[in-house]
Amino acid sequence: MARPDATTLRPGMYTQTRPGVRRAYTNDAMGAPPTEVPLARVLGGLTREGDLHDHEAGGIRCHACGHRCFIPPGRAGVCRVRFNDGGTLRVPWGYVAGLQCDPIEKKPFFHVLPGSEALSFGMLGCDLHCAYCQNWITSQVLRDKEATAEARLVEPREIVDIALERRAPVIASTYNEPLITSEWAMAVMREAVPRGILGAYISNGNATERVLDYIQPWVSLYKVDLKSFRDRSYRTLGGTLEAVLRTIASVWRRGIWLEVVTLVVPGLNDSDAEIADMAGFLHDLSPDIPWHLTAFHPDYRMTTTRATGADALERAASIARQHGMRFVYAGNRPGDVEDLENTRCPSCRILLVERTGFRVRRVAIDAAGKCPGCGLPVPGVWAGGVRHPALPATPAGARAAAGAAPGQV
Repeated sequence: MARPDATTLRPGMYTQTRPGVRRAYTNDAMGAPPTEVPLARVLGGLTREGDLHDHEAGGIRCHACGHRCFIPPGRAGVCRVRFNDGGTLRVPWGYVAGLQCDPIEKKPFFHVLPGSEALSFGMLGCDLHCAYCQNWITSQVLRDKEATAEARLVEPREIVDIALERRAPVIASTYNEPLITSEWAMAVMREAVPRGILGAYISNGNATERVLDYIQPWVSLYKVDLKSFRDRSYRTLGGTLEAVLRTIASVWRRGIWLEVVTLVVPGLNDSDAEIADMAGFLHDLSPDIPWHLTAFHPDYRMTTTRATGADALERAASIARQHGMRFVYAGNRPGDVEDLENTRCPSCRILLVERTGFRVRRVAIDAAGKCPGCGLPVPGVWAGGVRHPALPATPAGARAAAGAAPGQV
């Protein structure tokens, strides 16, 4: 498919400069090859000055993701959407490439308001380049000429208004990597949180302490992909294992509600030893972290690798439980993984939430997050409050509506 030319942008895409944004139309500014200049120019216009950086001799140090790119004038970071324009860090602003309501289970969050919806929005670009990316149309748009996506102008308040109209209690930055577009995500969440909506990040976890400090006042929920437990594998994807492990630990200890996802890819990360290593790390941090082991299907540049079978997910889940993880789930194989889509009390084993895929069939846990069988408090974000092992129990609705720091759940 041909990429959109600057003169053939479809209705709804960016076609004119808006107040507060500037264009940057050179190859060097966007770090893009000549065939990608038209879209790069469009995105270069949809920017504002960034917050997450320091000035250093000869350039700017960006702190939005774990790469901590040093960006000389006229160049872009690894993500290709944050760039140095004459000594000013320009960052994405004022558009979405995806906007829709999803079941919150799709994010996936299984311990957050079961059966509710999350209004999901995303921009373009990523700091990694995973060969099996399922969102490559948006994440790899400045690297892959086959990836095409629209950029639609929108204001933060418009996004929040849609969430309220849909009665979605969560707004999630997703589809691309939210860390590299954190300034825009925070503009949306600053509108959302005082209106009683929780902010969420659906992230690869390649963060810095600086960006986590920046988003914590507005982000209550954080999903991290733990893609492997081998640094060599992470480097083929464009990241490092250390950065992601550091993020997982930091998010949990900050009291932001965390759920971890591992896409189980045959031949990449599915050995018993590697699953056991991941389980050991998560258990040492907290056995209460929900861990989603999801099935790979051939996609993007990994079309010859076989799909993950239900038996492989069940084996991985068994290893996780043997290592003491209390809430282990299997995903992307609805109806094929027996009880691994459901939430059970780790004490009395009563069924608390019954699911098939993203559909919640029954919720038995009470509003305060307690098991109706034995009274055990179950960690998570429930209608009547938040139960995070790192923090005291807190009323969820009262905290969000008051606009208090939602990272302090």
